[in-house]
Amino acid sequence: MTRTRHSTRPRSSRDAGESETRAERKNRTRQALLDATMELVADRSFASISLREVARGAGIVPTAFYRHYASMEDLGVSLVEDSMRVLRRTLREGRRDLAARQALPTAQNSLAILLRHVHENEAQFRFLVREQHGGIAEIRRAIDTELRLFSKELAIDLSRLPDLAKWLPDDLEIAAELIVTIMLTAVADLLDNGHRGRGSERELVERTERQLVMVFLGMGRWRPRSE
Repeated sequence: MTRTRHSTRPRSSRDAGESETRAERKNRTRQALLDATMELVADRSFASISLREVARGAGIVPTAFYRHYASMEDLGVSLVEDSMRVLRRTLREGRRDLAARQALPTAQNSLAILLRHVHENEAQFRFLVREQHGGIAEIRRAIDTELRLFSKELAIDLSRLPDLAKWLPDDLEIAAELIVTIMLTAVADLLDNGHRGRGSERELVERTERQLVMVFLGMGRWRPRSE
């Protein structure tokens, strides 16, 4: 009796191509879910939207949602990470040469980059500002985590400044948190005042830069505690 031998050949390039196509399709659907959610939260809180609305906006049935996200909270966290990822990278590039320059011009450059990014991605920033103190605990924690990463990265960059080389890590993080808080306040004010015209934005930038000047003047007079 002849035995039938099962093929053990490796997967062909065609098989790999089909697998890749499925992966690409899954990524497109995930992005569609994020885009649909962003449209829904343009003028509503995340807590007020439903899974059915998101699925309908993405062009899928509600049950298919769970192939991509475990829950609506999981989707919200993904939206936070997606909204912050590009901004963090952009600001990191903006202060890449911080050690070779004065801190204040670099902070002003970072502020300009931040506000330009707000104009280009207003929906994402409205979502972040609204949900920072919103009703979904998982989303609040995700935003808080991203902001702490901002502060920690900035603190590392500040430590490269010769005048701050002897500062303790805790002091550097406090200074970084102050700078991040000032910039976030500027973002919230910009979004709130957007309908008032370019004049108010110039005033906002000038006031924020003055606040940064005060912080850096205070940093110049700060004497770190002995370890």
